[in-house]
Amino acid sequence: MITVKEMKALEEQAIQQGISVSELMENAGKAVFETVQQKFELDNKQIVIFCGQGNNGGDGFVAARHFAEESKVLVLFFGDVEKQSEEAEQNYKKIKDAVIEIRDKEELKAFHFQNKDYILIDALLGTGFTGIVREPFASAIDLFNSTSGAKVAVDLPSGMDGDTGEGEKVCQADLIICFHDLKKGLEKFKDKTVIVDIGIPDGDVKIEKFQ
Repeated sequence: MITVKEMKALEEQAIQQGISVSELMENAGKAVFETVQQKFELDNKQIVIFCGQGNNGGDGFVAARHFAEESKVLVLFFGDVEKQSEEAEQNYKKIKDAVIEIRDKEELKAFHFQNKDYILIDALLGTGFTGIVREPFASAIDLFNSTSGAKVAVDLPSGMDGDTGEGEKVCQADLIICFHDLKKGLEKFKDKTVIVDIGIPDGDVKIEKFQ
């Protein structure tokens, strides 16, 4: 099990060892695709990926690219394109034709799901999230939770504190695809969590343990 600070330190350590953010993002997105492919039947399913403006969203863009090779994919992008990291933006551009940008509640009201068999993937907010979920992410989480279909969270359900597992507004997932090691906050959800390797070496991280 690992805390958010420990995970961040391991990621930084991996980058110092020559593993790029782009490589980690590619590995993460591909792992999401492969895990969903193993756990769910994809035939005749519409894949809908909810992406935010951070690197969790970048992981979602990579996954979308892999899904698009054999399934119908729709990416709902919430937030500001200009606030993306360079790596997330690069992957956004690769899948842009499948993206619908939703910047506020009004744009969200104009969007309607059709009556299809969906697999919904939450890549809105990453492990760095703390505090109150703000718009348009609050409405995105409401839409995710109210739409019928199999539901998957990338690394951590959006809105959840990675260390405590608490959150006022959280994506409800049937499956959590967690990167590298179980986050402390996922301990009570470990029965529906799969741990995947994204290429981060194990290391000694000198950080005060979660209390």
